[in-house]
Amino acid sequence: MHIPDNYLSPVTCGVMLTAMAPIWTVSILKVKAQIKTKKETVPLIGVAAALAFLIMMFNLPIPGGTTAHAVGGTLLAVLLGPWAACLALSLTLLLQALLFGDGGVLAFGANAFNMAVIMPFVGYACYQIGRRLHHEKIGLAVGAYMGINLAALMAGVELGLQPLLFHSANGAPLYCPYGLQVTIPAMLAAHLLVAGWVEALFSVLVYQFIKKAAPSTLYQAPSASTSFKIFYGLLLGLIVLSPLGLLASGTAWGEWNTRELSQRLQAAAPTGMTHGVHFNALFSDYAIHGLSLPLGYILSAATAVLIFTLLIRVVQHDR
Repeated sequence: MHIPDNYLSPVTCGVMLTAMAPIWTVSILKVKAQIKTKKETVPLIGVAAALAFLIMMFNLPIPGGTTAHAVGGTLLAVLLGPWAACLALSLTLLLQALLFGDGGVLAFGANAFNMAVIMPFVGYACYQIGRRLHHEKIGLAVGAYMGINLAALMAGVELGLQPLLFHSANGAPLYCPYGLQVTIPAMLAAHLLVAGWVEALFSVLVYQFIKKAAPSTLYQAPSASTSFKIFYGLLLGLIVLSPLGLLASGTAWGEWNTRELSQRLQAAAPTGMTHGVHFNALFSDYAIHGLSLPLGYILSAATAVLIFTLLIRVVQHDR
């Protein structure tokens, strides 16, 4: 679901980034107000960002030779509240793009809208309905499933609109070459059939674990003294297990580089893609030069957790 650079036109990227600006602004204001009553919100944002990063490293095989992954957007909204979850997921997506080349730098606004807005807010709304009906776990599961699939639908729409809106004089697509009739079914199939169910199951299991081990950290719980040892244990376990994400071979649908896309098309990639921005991330695809892929995966996961921890320490110190 991470849209790479050059699949969306610069105009589309600019529109999506502009749309995210007021959302991020409101998120910051909402979180500042939340911190006054729940001081643990700041460190929890760092933990949640790291948790989402690790969840997304576990790729799932999809029929047809592609992959997908869970995100944890609804889980983060239940843990932090939807506005703080939006900030945490945005931080995760930004780090993925800048340091690991997962998702485009120019496409950051679109990816943030899909995964840091649609997922947590839709998921949290479903959770709240379930909670009012005294079936919060069902609400959480439905919210997680609905959130990730609606985010996938939006990504499919963004990609599928490109040939309609941006093409050459002779009608050749300049960016994503697939229309809505291809992108929407392709994006939804992977998430309706596989990723959505994993998202729901993982969200419920982790929610149950947190509710028993650290219930005061949940957004709806009264503020209380919080121990973060349980969260760091969870993150450490996911870091160690992260190479399991390598078992699923193949590139996620719509995340191919220009060479892979040309092979699929059996023709040259659209000119807007070949002449677009090509940002080279330091640890592209979570690989570290000179190390085996599993070890590079583990070190990439550990590096991300360390960066989020240090970032939150800096924010807490400034406050």
